[in-house]
Amino acid sequence: MQNNEIDIEKLKEDIFIQRCPIRNILSRISDKWSLLVIFILEHKPVMRFGELQRTIPDISQKMLTVTLRTLEQDGLIARKVYAQIPPKVEYSLTDRGKTLLPHLNGLIAWAGEQMGNILEDRRKNSANPDF
Repeated sequence: MQNNEIDIEKLKEDIFIQRCPIRNILSRISDKWSLLVIFILEHKPVMRFGELQRTIPDISQKMLTVTLRTLEQDGLIARKVYAQIPPKVEYSLTDRGKTLLPHLNGLIAWAGEQMGNILEDRRKNSANPDF
């Protein structure tokens, strides 16, 4: 195929991936921070940027900004700006974001139940040169 020709099969695959709900959604919330932000907002329903950053001390300002924007774009959190000086911005879960909570809490419970066994398997398998 020449450089200026379109690969129809590749194009079909790309469209499928974009339209696949599980791939599309997981690509947005399975990063290092998104589920943590949602979890935190479940327990403190309204938070300002600085509060979120203090609650997650190892997140950079830039990464928190990107994470909040992504969650807002997907309608999982709401951003409310107050017209005052200095500006006041609050974040909260939307109704859509709240529908994710039972699934997130199920995952958290599963992780808590399985973590010991998973760590043990990792330890065993990392010592196994055939693995």
